[in-house]
Order: sequence, then structure tokens, then C-alpha cells
Amino acid sequence: MKQILFISVTALLLVTLFANSQTRLSRSEYIDLYKAIAIQEMHRSGIPASITMAQGCLESDNGNSKLAKRSNNHFGIKCRDDWSGARVYHHDDALNECFRKYRSVEESYIDHTDFLMQNSRYSFLFKLGHEDYNGWAQGLKKAGYATDPKYPQRLIKIIEDEKLYLLDKVQPGELAQHVAPIKTEKNTLEQAREKVSETFENIKINPFRDREILTINGLEAIRALPGDTYESIAREMNMKTWEVIHYNDLPKNAVQPQKDELIYLQRKRYNAPKGNEQHTVKQGESMRDIAQKYGMKMNRLYRLNRMNKEQEAQNGQVLNLRKKVPKQ
Repeated sequence: MKQILFISVTALLLVTLFANSQTRLSRSEYIDLYKAIAIQEMHRSGIPASITMAQGCLESDNGNSKLAKRSNNHFGIKCRDDWSGARVYHHDDALNECFRKYRSVEESYIDHTDFLMQNSRYSFLFKLGHEDYNGWAQGLKKAGYATDPKYPQRLIKIIEDEKLYLLDKVQPGELAQHVAPIKTEKNTLEQAREKVSETFENIKINPFRDREILTINGLEAIRALPGDTYESIAREMNMKTWEVIHYNDLPKNAVQPQKDELIYLQRKRYNAPKGNEQHTVKQGESMRDIAQKYGMKMNRLYRLNRMNKEQEAQNGQVLNLRKKVPKQ
């Protein structure tokens, strides 16, 4: 079962804002800024926080490299054919290589986790314990993450010099204490601490609640839990409320889903998955229920069946899910 864990990152982005006023970060300052994200990603994926943090230190020169500053890319991840996001070009093993560009440092950390989880050559690493930083360091080199023959030793040295292995022991409920703002040139450290504290106090959701991520029609979706609102789901999933509403064919004033309601985290598709050509309507099913079941846009379902948007399907009616009903 694939599990995913999210934390509201408002406070993390806040301290990143303060960090931007620094001309150069020290390693300890860099670790203080981003260790909470590394811990968050450990609880989401099983990747040791010490490994994520050490890689961030090494690959980004503690957040000071040109690649990190120009594109928020802290892990040296290149574009590859499946990358559809923003890009930046940077000299590395060859001239003008394509690297991924992110809107925030936090997005880079999350994509680093996803990159390791979604590439089969790293799959053997997830059989290791999340406190086995030695095994992970050796395994990353074996899987080809870096060409440097001393890559494992360099990661391990950072971990042991900075005692990053202690991050691997942090429990979910202890995360907030690891968010630490850094001193800025304007000497606003105390103000930053107050803002971070206020932000965490205002978080109303449990940031470590387990969510099973479902894959329907190639899209990620979740089931609503008791107490969820569309706003709280958006915050938990690092989305905007209007996106949750729009992606799920909801009225603009929708507030709270029913328990176990299917919520898509991406735009739904125009057609149902292959092999699902038709659907026989059951008693009580609405057009939205059917669209949600197959991960397809509700408007498209209406068009395929030449129905007005005010209509509801009747019990026993057969609906087309992939091809338009012929004209009568």
C-alpha cells in the first residue's frame, strides 16, 4: 500500500524567505533551514532524513550553488525525457545540460523523494531501514545517482560530522521543534521565530495523517476522511482550494466532502480508461458519481451522451464513456 504524508509548509517557506537575505549560508544554517522538510519526506517515503539532508548539502553546496540559487534545484536532478516542468541549463558533466527548475526549495525536496521512489533502479534501497544511512549512501552510488567514486564516503562524512543520523529518529509529532529560522542581515531573528510559531499554532489539520494514494485512470486520488473540508485537503496536499473544487466537478461554494468521497488531486481526463466503454447506471448514481468513478470530466460525460447539463441519468440507462453516442 502506497502511503503519503504531507505537512503544511507555510512556516518552512517563511524561513526560506528569511534565508534569501543571506549572501552565503553555512552548512549548519542550511541544515537548520531544511531539516524539517527532510524529516517530513522521510515519514512520507522511508528515505532517511540524514541521507536527504546530506545530499542537499553536497549537491547544492549548502544552498549556495548557482544551480540552487537560479532554479531551487538542491539535488542536481536533470530533466530526463519525462520531465514536463520548468528547465534551466547548466554546465555539469557536459556543456549546457538540462536541469529541473522548481518554484521553491521545498518543491525540490519533494521531487527528490518522488524521483527516487518512481525510478526502478532505486527500488532495492527501500528495503533498507530508514536509519541505515550507510546502506543508502552505498546504494545511491551503486544505482548510479552520482559518478563520483567517493560519493558514499562524502555523504557519510557529512552525516557523521553534523550528527544528521539523529534526524532519522525524529517522530512525526516532534517535527515542529525542528523548524528553526536563521539570523538575517536585518537582525529579525526574533520576529521570524514569532511568525513561525504563530504559523504552526494556526495549523488545524493533523500534518502526519496517513493517506492512501489511489491511482484511477492514471490519476492520483484520495478518499475523504471524517472532518475533512475541501480547504483542509488543499492545504494538506499543497494545492489551492479552487483546484480541488475544479478538478472534482464541485460547485464553487462546496465546503465539506462526505466520508470516503473520492477526491482527485489532478485534472480528470476526457475519457474513461481503456476497456471501460460503457456504464450501466445504478439506482441513486448521479452523473458526477459516474464521472468520479472513472476519473473523467463530468462535462465530457454529458457531451458523449448528448445530454443537457441539467439532466441526470436514469436507473438502468447505459452511458458511453469513451465514444460519442450516434445521432438518432
